[in-house]
Amino acid sequence: MSLSGMTVAFKASSSSVTQQQWWHPTRDQCQYGFTFLSERKFRKRPVLLGVKAISGKLDLDFSDPSWKQKYQEDWDGRFSLPHITDIYDLEPRTTTFSLKKNRTPLGDGDVSSTDMRNGYVNKDDRALLKVIKYASPNSAGAECIDPDCSWVEHWVHRAGPRKEIYYEPEEVKAAIVTCGGLSPGLNDVIRQIVFTLETYGVKNIVGIPFGYRGFFEKGLKEMPLSREWVENINLSGGSFLGVSRGGAKTSEIVDSIQARRIDMLFVIGGNGSHAGANAIHEECRKRKLKVSVVAIPKTIDNDILFMDKTFGFDTAVEEAQRAINSAYIEARSAYHGIGLVKLMGRSSGFIAMHASLSSGQIDVCLIPEVSFTLDGEHGVLQHLEHLLNTKGFCVICVAEGAGQDLLQKSNATDASGNAILSDFGVHMQQKIKKHFKDIGVPADLKYIDPTYMVRACRANASDAILCTVLGQNAVHGAFAGFSGITSGVCNTHYVYLPIPEVITTPKHVNPNSRMWHRCLTSTGQPDFH
Repeated sequence: MSLSGMTVAFKASSSSVTQQQWWHPTRDQCQYGFTFLSERKFRKRPVLLGVKAISGKLDLDFSDPSWKQKYQEDWDGRFSLPHITDIYDLEPRTTTFSLKKNRTPLGDGDVSSTDMRNGYVNKDDRALLKVIKYASPNSAGAECIDPDCSWVEHWVHRAGPRKEIYYEPEEVKAAIVTCGGLSPGLNDVIRQIVFTLETYGVKNIVGIPFGYRGFFEKGLKEMPLSREWVENINLSGGSFLGVSRGGAKTSEIVDSIQARRIDMLFVIGGNGSHAGANAIHEECRKRKLKVSVVAIPKTIDNDILFMDKTFGFDTAVEEAQRAINSAYIEARSAYHGIGLVKLMGRSSGFIAMHASLSSGQIDVCLIPEVSFTLDGEHGVLQHLEHLLNTKGFCVICVAEGAGQDLLQKSNATDASGNAILSDFGVHMQQKIKKHFKDIGVPADLKYIDPTYMVRACRANASDAILCTVLGQNAVHGAFAGFSGITSGVCNTHYVYLPIPEVITTPKHVNPNSRMWHRCLTSTGQPDFH
């Protein structure tokens, strides 16, 4: 299963046999339970299974009338947020965060709603993750827990400032680190974290240079940060602090945190960086350190579980339009022109799908989640022939992780432990050229790979707003005493999630979702099997 670690079984079709046949999806399971895919995909893999789901360590039997209650209790336990009071006996104090214009810190007395203009989030506020009640597993994009698609509420903690905090701001030393690759909006998040910390009254704010490497690499010193230093860093792309992949052992990083007397650590990164942040959080708890570790999800691939979107994604889709439009113009202007654009998306095709939808110029979109063949009667190359014959040109958009099953694997990994993918864009380019040469049809192919142009640009307005809110909420979460959490947006609401639940696997495009169906409607491409 993807998100919740749940495996389920559901009936594919009615049968007169005594033992029911149930299809068992693996790769395509969704965050809540399972998603019903086309019967054709699993036609060759029937497995006899019982009707049950495994959620975490909980084995659910749907014939048990109390299975919903057991599931809900398991969900609530998994999505409870780690808190520093789990290891420390602490009394909270009244918050110093105020929306009053004079920025005067609030006193020790009760805080009236008028002081904050009702600006506090109650500790018992929750946001609902799932809002569609599917009538059947056959519904497009259905995400169901049981074969009957029973309605079960999935609540998570609402993000925002609390009335009570667990740190004395003037005693806090806060550190910010940006990890992994570049993404539009990194500087916006850094900026808002600093602004919000200062609003609480924190004076000691530092940046750790070049990712986790900055904790142990000799010669890399922490950078003092303040509103004056970060005021205009959002006007440019990249990371003001620098980035890197990989890092030292968790124990060495926590040794450095302990030696630097850091109280709050804000980690801006993707799945790998979140895993590192959770390991740091666990080691701090093991040593009984009063340190809040809060992550902010950064990946232009938009592949973090539960999140509506991660910052940098909107900008990446918007920037990709330049490459697609260039490919379209080149293809449209040439005799038998073919434009080929490779976009980011190691294991998830969200950028390619959304860029294809938004441009309206794509004839073929290939993503990692949907298998396809290049050769043969129903292959991609045959469809390209059809497009050249009927409209005279075509434009193709591929995600970098698409078609990996058609290429030779290297088994090599980068510094973050990610598999180094074979270059499908170049492979596609060579296959197209060879195919049309072999059949004696002239074809003018233009290949565009805008990867690093997209990563390095400044955040657009939509991402800048998202970065602002995520950065602010990360600070609110730390002062509320949470640790081992990430700040995200789910079902349009800003929430806190425990890191382990969002890093079990990357989020994938559901091939049965309405969004993918919309993309297919836009491109008009057939099923390449």
